[in-house]
Amino acid sequence: MTTYSFDAVIPIVCVILAGLVVMLAEAFRGRGEKMPLGGLAVIGLVGAAASSVLLWNRNATSFGVVTADNFALFLNLVLVAVGLMTVLITAQTADRDKLPAGEFYATALFALVGMMLMVQASDLLVMFLALETMSIAVYVMTGIRREAVNGTEAAFKYFLLGAFASAFFLYGVAFLYGTTGSTSLDRIGTIVASQAMAPNPLVLMAVGMLLVGFAFKVAAVPFHMWSPDAYEGAPAVVTGFMSTGVKAAAIAGFTRVFLSALEPMIGYWAPALWVIAAATMVLGTVVGVQQTSIKRMLAYSSIAHGGYLLLGLLAGSDVGKASILFYLAAYALTNLGAFGIIALLGSYSRDNDNLRDYAGLWHSHPVLATLMALFLLSLGGFPPTAGFIAKWYVFSAAIGAGYYWLAIIGFLSSVVSVYFYLRIVVMMFMTDRDARPVPAPVTGIALAGLALSLAGVLYLGVLPSQVIEWAQASVATIF
Repeated sequence: MTTYSFDAVIPIVCVILAGLVVMLAEAFRGRGEKMPLGGLAVIGLVGAAASSVLLWNRNATSFGVVTADNFALFLNLVLVAVGLMTVLITAQTADRDKLPAGEFYATALFALVGMMLMVQASDLLVMFLALETMSIAVYVMTGIRREAVNGTEAAFKYFLLGAFASAFFLYGVAFLYGTTGSTSLDRIGTIVASQAMAPNPLVLMAVGMLLVGFAFKVAAVPFHMWSPDAYEGAPAVVTGFMSTGVKAAAIAGFTRVFLSALEPMIGYWAPALWVIAAATMVLGTVVGVQQTSIKRMLAYSSIAHGGYLLLGLLAGSDVGKASILFYLAAYALTNLGAFGIIALLGSYSRDNDNLRDYAGLWHSHPVLATLMALFLLSLGGFPPTAGFIAKWYVFSAAIGAGYYWLAIIGFLSSVVSVYFYLRIVVMMFMTDRDARPVPAPVTGIALAGLALSLAGVLYLGVLPSQVIEWAQASVATIF
């Protein structure tokens, strides 16, 4: 039974209020005064998680354009986990990197507001507003270290290319509105289904432009060029945040629009998506092998993982749709853990993200080396980690849908990617440490965040059935 109330926006409101409270606390904080700004952010995120759990199976709708179906609520919980991990890691790195803590936490929370609104939007205009809210906040976070030239350059490139992608998305919305008279996904789906045999050329243009807009946010080839520079220039904790949160929100919007409203047009957009997914998996893997910067290496890894997600989306079956949600949860926990360790091993004057910087890490930081190895093995798809189950699930969905060649390309690219993940592991455990300074000890809060991430990675790898069932139940509410 569908209810119409304010209930659907409660998780979003919790995060908005947390962002506003953090801004006010920062404004009234005296110079040198310590305030638990991260704690205020955690309260808001916990409230969003609790309200999402309480809304489960209620299918609440607010204002006719924001829907709290199980699909959105599952992703809300993933995004809350992304936010919590970011806050816990930043607790140690903010002062060291001279980040304005109040601005950072508030901007991260407002970025999460955009992400959550995007996964809950059932109207294209609301989705566009959510996309811009998320994007502007992430642009700011990318260049938040104002004195870092490479960070400013990365933010500027990201902003310029993101503006072009947003324009494509908005033109796609305009063309769909011009042909259907609505921006509601349900209404668009009904009209497009009636025209599927002989579609209006404007609808085909709209599909192409929306495909470009979403592909940019997913960092899919050939719209990936912003990703390596932005990942390398931003603080490592920001890189982890945007590589997981932005991808989750974009894939959610992609799924709602293309597998719901534009599903009758699948014969037109599926071939293009096939090529994009294949190119994304191959390029992300091949170019990633050549990198010596860990952040750029993981940037290309993120591109390849975007291709695996598109593989699940292209499959289109119930298994494929559920595999998208499971993969996003597994990838978020794994990638945040890896980037969290990179952030903790860095310093104000040096990111320490070169491959050689990890030589002999086992001798100076055995716990971090072990955690990093486990996260990298999960990214490579080794059992018994979440990455193995996620890739198996996606490839199974592709094979079940008849995309045998695409599944083979995905499997081979995954095998090749193991090389650059294991290269880091070998450097940490089988190479002597040189005269580089030993990184600072890790605080208990940051270590707790990494431990929670590892627990999630191992749980999803050893006992995935419950989360898979939730993913399947979640997808069933929008299709």
